[in-house]
Parts: sequence; C-alpha cells; structure tokens
Amino acid sequence: MNQYLSYSEEVKQAMDAGKPIVALESTIISHGMPYPQNVQTAREVEQIIRDNGAVPATIALIDGKIKIGLSDEELEMFGNSKNVAKASRRDLGYLLATKQLGATTVAATMICADLAGIRIFVTGGIGGVHRGAETTMDISADLEELAQTNVAVVCAGAKSILDIGLTLEYLETKGVPVIGYQTDELPAFYTRKSGFPINFRADDEKIVADTLHAKWELGLQGGAVIANPIPVQDELEPELIDSIIAQALKEAEANGVKGKDTTPFLLAKVKELTEGKSLVANIALVKNNAVVGAKIAVAFHHPF
Repeated sequence: MNQYLSYSEEVKQAMDAGKPIVALESTIISHGMPYPQNVQTAREVEQIIRDNGAVPATIALIDGKIKIGLSDEELEMFGNSKNVAKASRRDLGYLLATKQLGATTVAATMICADLAGIRIFVTGGIGGVHRGAETTMDISADLEELAQTNVAVVCAGAKSILDIGLTLEYLETKGVPVIGYQTDELPAFYTRKSGFPINFRADDEKIVADTLHAKWELGLQGGAVIANPIPVQDELEPELIDSIIAQALKEAEANGVKGKDTTPFLLAKVKELTEGKSLVANIALVKNNAVVGAKIAVAFHHPF
C-alpha cells in the first residue's frame, strides 16, 4: 500500500469485491466548469458509471493524500473551493508535501490511477501539441504520460484548440495506440470529425478491452487513447468553432498567455464566444465518455 493513497469507502469495497473501477479526473471540476454545474456534472458522471456496471473513482489531492474516490462532501468542498492547484506530474510531490488542494490533470490522474491499479480512465479531451509549438515547445505532459503509464484514456479526442495533426504525430512517435470508438478519424472535442484519420477502429468495447490486454501482456509500456466522438445531437458547428478558436488564440497571444494558463484561457474564451454552448457540449461529451468507459472497464474486467 502506498502511504499517499487514500481510498473512499465505495472504491475500497469495489476493490475488495473485485469490481471494475473507472478513474475520473478532478481538473474538470475545479478548472473546467463553473460552480454548481461542476459538482452536479461530476455526480451525474459518477452515477452513469455505476449505471453501466462499474464503480467511479474521482481522483484529487486533499490534505497530503491522493484521494482515490471522493465522498459527496469532498466533491462539494472541492467544486466550491477557490485556489485549487492544477496538478500535473511535476507538481504531485510538492502539493502532497505542502498539503494543498490539488486537481489532477489527465497526466496526474493517469499516474494516480496506475498507483491504485486502475486501468481505465474517463475524461473530456486530452491535451496535446499546442498550435505554434514548433517555436514555443508547448506540448502537454498528457502525451508523455500516455507514452509511459499503463492507463487507457477514454476521451472525445484532443481539444480543438490544439494542433491535432502534430498531436497525432507525437503519439505515433511514442508508440501510443489511438483507437477510434465507432469512428475512423480523431474527434476534435466539440466536433465529431477533425479530418485526421487514426490507426484503429473498434466498434465495440470487447475489441478495445482485448487490445489493451494484449498490449500490456506483451510488456508494451504506456497507455492508449480511446477516441469517442461527441454525440451527433450535441456537436457544435465545425466552422463556428474554428473561427472562435482562431479569435481566442489571437487574444491569448495579445494578452501574453502562455504555458499551463493557455488551455483554461482558451476554453473560457470559447465558452464566452459560443454564449455557453461549448459548456453544454462539454458536459454532453463527458457523460457519453462515461458510458463507453464503464462498458470498456466491464469488458476489460471480464476478458473471456
């Protein structure tokens, strides 16, 4: 047992009973959505995972511990707190040592899930190579984590504020399989298509689960991206979102926004310019990912 890990009662019981568990990140609660939608969405996503046969484990840093699964009170406190630190790989040691509240990014959630032996993780979208990275070198730590940590990430593709082509090139270099769930191209978060084809297509959760088993039993280190498009009825118009992202990027540059502040700035600007439609789409895609992620976790848990 790792001294820094602390399990919720629900997760502890699930582990003892040998039930499938799905990891959830907490950045989406603290930095991705406003209160009270963040807490309400987190609760609904957890319930969707339960309804589909798995047990949710929302991960966060509280009082010097990595909490694997949050109680209802902790979820409420976390979603309502100001000054929650955004925790990636580099931040985990310091935030635990100083007992700060920390919201785990995709990279940090993967690390914590791996420590807890949880192999399936549901999120909104992964980070990636930022536009203009050839000069800024701004590449999300999510990609490096996917290259080395054995956790599969169910997501609606890469956030459309990124350079999707370069993100896929980076993943290919690192040997990370990108599996399209009922799709032949990488979804772009708010939209179902990006124009970029991906390596493999899986039309059901069993193929995904069997692929993960084969990969890890061969000793091939690293995760996998399970790209699950936003439902048709919830996607935003590609032309609208492209023009808004272009405008948001210009404003970020004009305001000197850099590094880890870039994504929250751009997402807030997209929300403002879409008059809140992007937040509705964000909630819809996370819930859809939760359904698919829970089904994959169940299939992974019962491989035969």
